[in-house]
Amino acid sequence: MTSTPETAVLGSLTEALASVLSCSREVIELAVCTMVAGGHLLLEDVPGVGKTTLARAMARGVGGTSKRIQFTPDMLPGDLTGVSVYQQSTGRFEFHPGPLFANIVIADEINRANPKTQSAMLEAMAEGQISVDGDTYPLPDPYMVIATQNPIELEGTYALPEAQLDRFMTCASFGYPTADAESAMVANDHTDSPLAHLERVCSAEDIARLRAQAGRVRVARPIADYIVALVASTRRWEGVRYGASPRGSLGLAAMARSRAMTLGRDFVLVDDVQAVAVPVLAHRLVLDHGGYGTGVMERSRALVADIVSATPAPRVANV
Repeated sequence: MTSTPETAVLGSLTEALASVLSCSREVIELAVCTMVAGGHLLLEDVPGVGKTTLARAMARGVGGTSKRIQFTPDMLPGDLTGVSVYQQSTGRFEFHPGPLFANIVIADEINRANPKTQSAMLEAMAEGQISVDGDTYPLPDPYMVIATQNPIELEGTYALPEAQLDRFMTCASFGYPTADAESAMVANDHTDSPLAHLERVCSAEDIARLRAQAGRVRVARPIADYIVALVASTRRWEGVRYGASPRGSLGLAAMARSRAMTLGRDFVLVDDVQAVAVPVLAHRLVLDHGGYGTGVMERSRALVADIVSATPAPRVANV
């Protein structure tokens, strides 16, 4: 790894998060890369494994503003976007922003909300703005949604629409902690919150600068062709009804750029693309036999891994 100012900041953030979280370092690195790539992250797993803690730790480590939304079946779209309230004193409607107006939005158990409320987040996630009563309001920059969801087989959950899943750049699963990690959690002093000693590592302005820098990381034409070939394969692979959209190609390129920058390079290698292909593409697939939940996601991840193994990779010299 080449040391650069960017790698120093991102390395410090990763180390700070790893010091207070019990999840795997791979998940932490994926979360940091997703933030730098300008995307949104979906954390999917059973309750109680630390999904919300990771989201809160990210918000604290980055600084800026953060809001947490606990999704429930009776939540309405206005509970997220905000509402216009008539002010008698002025004779005008005044907009009161909702919790979507923050640099990092923690959408906790997003699949407990009804589909109408879930869809209210589409504009925010895709365009960085929301529309209320005919007026459009820009959201803070940088803007990131870190959502958690429980497996769809659990009672009181709704499947996220495919259009909304496509807005998440990456999807990760924690899995249960190792026995050693879980023993350490049990033995730790619980007088303080796990995040009590986590200090801010960088600012929202730093993240905006890093995002701009990541966008300038070079993707050679053979690498771009390889990304398109991987995504195209998801559309015709056996067992897949609908493959990844062009947004998947753009997300794969953005995550490959982000990973390259965290490793101190200003160009993308095949390794960068292959390392992020599963978390970028798996949640975008609709399988032939349908269904939702942990088992389906595991099959999707296995299919993407097979596609990566079967797709010839270009030989590109460092540029």
